[in-house]
Amino acid sequence: MSGAAAVPDAFRGFMGAYVTGVTVITSIDDNGRAHGLTCNSLTSVALDPPTLLVCLSLRSGTLTAIRQCGGFAVNVLHDGARPTAQAFASRDPDRFERTVWRHSERLRLPWLTADACALAECEVTETVLVGDHVVVFGRVLHVESHPGSPLLYGGRRFLTNPEEAA
Repeated sequence: MSGAAAVPDAFRGFMGAYVTGVTVITSIDDNGRAHGLTCNSLTSVALDPPTLLVCLSLRSGTLTAIRQCGGFAVNVLHDGARPTAQAFASRDPDRFERTVWRHSERLRLPWLTADACALAECEVTETVLVGDHVVVFGRVLHVESHPGSPLLYGGRRFLTNPEEAA
């Protein structure tokens, strides 16, 4: 095995040791069609103004929709939403038909209300190309919280509590 091939595998192993929350990032395209994908690359950047960042593949249809509408929603999934996380991680064209959702108030973005314990509506402020991904910064316009504990991911599997990561 060459050194170059080992680096991505080692990096995947390294990141597998990191436990994180599971989100679905959603947006709409110019035709009003909903797009979304499961994502665990979410970071709080600033409190003033409230800003989040997400990282999306250059090949992502959701990234294209975000660029078209200028906004994205972050749906933090609750621990009972594993099927939704799996659906949005797949290429299933009917993923929005398999969950309850509504449009957010300001940007009319898809909010997965039945599967999320927290939701944020964001307006894109900047994008940065990094390798095969784009870092998308968004100013948070509105948030909602709902009862429930977050769905977690670590060790290449979904977790419902931090003790499972050990």
